[in-house]
Amino acid sequence: MERPVIRELSSGRPTLNVIRRLAAVLSADAEGYTRLMSEDEIGTVQTITGHRAVMRHIVVRFNGRVVDTSGDTLLAEFVSVVDAVTCAVEIQRELGERNARLPDDRRLDFRIGVNLGGIIVDGERIYGDTVNVAARIEALADAGGVCVSDTVYEQIANKLSIVWEPLGERAVKNVARPIRILRALLETSTPRPARELARIPTDRPSIAVLPFRELDAGEDHRYFGDGFVEDIVGALASLPDLFVVSRTSTGRFRETTVDLKSVGRDLGVRYVLTGSVRRAGARLRITAELADVESETVLWSDKVDGPTSRLFELQDRLSEKTVTTLAPHVREAEIRRARRKRPENLDAYDYMLRGLDLLYRLRRSEFDSARQMFDKAIGLDSDYAAPYALAATWHSIRLGQGWSGDEAADYEAVTCLASAALERDPFDARALTLCGHVRALRFCDYDGAISLFDRATAASPNSAVAWVRSSLTYSYLGRPAEAKRRALLALRLSPLDPHLFYTHTALALASYTAGEFEQAVTWGSKARSQNAHFTTNLRFLAASLAAAGRAGEAAEVAAALMAVEPAFRVEPFCASYPFKEACLKLTLESHLKSAGLPA
Repeated sequence: MERPVIRELSSGRPTLNVIRRLAAVLSADAEGYTRLMSEDEIGTVQTITGHRAVMRHIVVRFNGRVVDTSGDTLLAEFVSVVDAVTCAVEIQRELGERNARLPDDRRLDFRIGVNLGGIIVDGERIYGDTVNVAARIEALADAGGVCVSDTVYEQIANKLSIVWEPLGERAVKNVARPIRILRALLETSTPRPARELARIPTDRPSIAVLPFRELDAGEDHRYFGDGFVEDIVGALASLPDLFVVSRTSTGRFRETTVDLKSVGRDLGVRYVLTGSVRRAGARLRITAELADVESETVLWSDKVDGPTSRLFELQDRLSEKTVTTLAPHVREAEIRRARRKRPENLDAYDYMLRGLDLLYRLRRSEFDSARQMFDKAIGLDSDYAAPYALAATWHSIRLGQGWSGDEAADYEAVTCLASAALERDPFDARALTLCGHVRALRFCDYDGAISLFDRATAASPNSAVAWVRSSLTYSYLGRPAEAKRRALLALRLSPLDPHLFYTHTALALASYTAGEFEQAVTWGSKARSQNAHFTTNLRFLAASLAAAGRAGEAAEVAAALMAVEPAFRVEPFCASYPFKEACLKLTLESHLKSAGLPA
């Protein structure tokens, strides 16, 4: 039954009216789309346009509704789960016939995942865990194949004459609980090698959140600790590059005295988060502690307390503190671990970490070494998405710093490397965000960029990188309020980030775009104090100072910019800058010239 949900302002006035309902969700995605586009854009567009028309027709035929068809994806909802699965199989059959009539280099296979559960309907769009999980299931399907969740299988097992192969429980990225997946055995599917199925690499950071001990709480209040663990596991599961063991696997440690090395060995994790809940009258105190199981040292600890009547607020506060402060501590611990290893003992993950450590120092020799680290990581593990995404970031930074000797080649490298990362992990928030940033910066394709940003934040809602990178595009569009909101959210998600200068630069750009020049100077000055070599910030800091009438300071920043980027010239820079409105480009040009920068 549909149930309206009213969101209210503090005044009590309704602001949004959405619907909740049960639905079967079909998620489809093209295999190898970005590679084919790079080889033959026109031919690939013709193929996918024809395929998409067929898919739409089949969805309607089986009483479904197409929700979204952006890029190489299709999302649809069905009232009947039988219709959804039958539709998925029929799509693969008809697309298989279409592909058979096409040249080998024009064929385009789709993967399809189907899930069943509650969704939130807001106008023409649908949201919720059911939609997100459908996309994760689809990523595990073969090219030309169909995968479903066990929830779907239970509903259709005796109703459809399809042979199913159990794939077991899969630890799916950014979903806290493992999901039992089944694969339809179809003639159209091309099984992928086993190495491409979801796995947790043992050489990368993983964490287990143990049951919180309930001190002075009694058996009837045990759910307090369980609620905190559930929230924290869900929050951590959306952090990129951090693998979280499901809560069901840690329950047996509830009644035992914790030995960190034993827990790490039994669960195969590098870090353990423990905690306790103490109740004293009408108040609760919750503590949490992160430990490295190898060294048995505490990396981070914190606590929250308050009245039991505000239990859910306490859960939210602890979850937020954990997710915003734990990730930087883990990353620093991992970088220290990589530094201690001898070069001959480094693996792909270690090289990736060393490159990341060098990347944002923005000193040319160290910056060039970072690219070598990423190349070595790719050479050791060609299926690992992160080094490709960071190599794409390297080329993006080289462009932004004015260090590129061939801008066209660097832009192409950004696109190719980010696409390669997405081929290996369709939910890599860093790669999705970079692809979006390049679309806005290079091609002024703002709608395409926002679509990719939405995918990035859906895949990893706690990724500060995704939120701050998307902030820039909203400044380009002349929407500084939204740009500022996104950058502030990134700041809240990662307040201890060693690369905080980037977030402060995004806030400076948003403030400059809004005409709040003194505020822009404040944010830009913070960014400069954290990294004096970041040219994107130096440009807008000089412009903001000039706009605020602080000519002497503007000239000093302009001189610092020219020292880092001697070839900088105002007019070509402003002419190609991706501000959508021409008046913003002209204003920026005027302010940069007023700062004393060469035309």
